[in-house]
Amino acid sequence: FAAPKASFSAVLLSASCDAASLLLKKYHGGYVVLRFALAGHKQANRPFYRIVAAYNKRARDGKYLEQLGSYDPLPNISNEKLVSLNFDRIKYWIGCGAHTTKPVAKLLGLAGFFPLHPMTITDAERQRAQTELTATGTEDGLREGRKEAEV
Repeated sequence: FAAPKASFSAVLLSASCDAASLLLKKYHGGYVVLRFALAGHKQANRPFYRIVAAYNKRARDGKYLEQLGSYDPLPNISNEKLVSLNFDRIKYWIGCGAHTTKPVAKLLGLAGFFPLHPMTITDAERQRAQTELTATGTEDGLREGRKEAEV
């Protein structure tokens, strides 16, 4: 009786994930985390972030294992915040046991990769209330709107 042979890509994937798991265990008590790292731009008041896989004990802008995407938090002319993500590599690192920080989890929730983070919903409600407040011009208009919504 001969065991069925696994495909080359499946063997390669399991070997690379095993190597990553071994690397994770070898690192003294730390773990890999997906987080923001400030890119090395020297422009003042112009943040730009990389989304990276790095050890949790490393500095924020220190050495990282792999860049998984980028994030530009300042809105462009069309009022859009630009994000690029490599979902295949993010799946790989999460499959190997990597954690995510809250900001990255929020971003992945907005991208549809994770469920929406509860703070994302709370922030949207606060922003909606603030726009209603500025539209009516008074707090009384906001209170009346809330009373009507409760009824």
